[in-house]
Amino acid sequence: MSDEFLLDTDDLERRMTGAMGSLKTEFASLRTGRASASMLEPVMVDAYGQQTPINQVGTVNVPEPRMVTINVWDKGLVNKVEKALRESGLGINPQLNGTIIMLPIPELNEERRRELTKVAGQYAEHARVAIRNVRRDGMDQIKKAKADGMSEDDQKFWEGAVQEMTDQFITKVDDALEHKQAEIMQV
Repeated sequence: MSDEFLLDTDDLERRMTGAMGSLKTEFASLRTGRASASMLEPVMVDAYGQQTPINQVGTVNVPEPRMVTINVWDKGLVNKVEKALRESGLGINPQLNGTIIMLPIPELNEERRRELTKVAGQYAEHARVAIRNVRRDGMDQIKKAKADGMSEDDQKFWEGAVQEMTDQFITKVDDALEHKQAEIMQV
């Protein structure tokens, strides 16, 4: 192995881990028929002249399996939070009770469950593409080093290392997708 070329595998791994983190966030936003505070993470509220995450304008609680409540700290923001929830695309109808917004989670029907599993599949495919793009960047670095005089043995070693890392992350994506689809289809 050549001392001159060291592929920054930590950077590649960090970027692949970022793709997995993004996938987990997207999966958390998919409703499964059960209440979860994480399903509100992508919702942003127009508060104080800027887009603010919903958990920074109120306390998000899950008092029962089919209910999420948000206790908005500033009375002036209650209507803005309600508007953000209605426009979020979550398909939940907020109910106001003073500064508390209640979000009853409706039961998912079979058709909606199937749609959500397809959406989860699309999210997983986006993550796979992101991971493959990181692999391509690593392979490009190796090709450049080969052109600069890296030995063929070193090239094979580094290509194998990048491919092995890629395969591990693709397997993680597939496992996460399988788990999420099972969770969605569970009645």
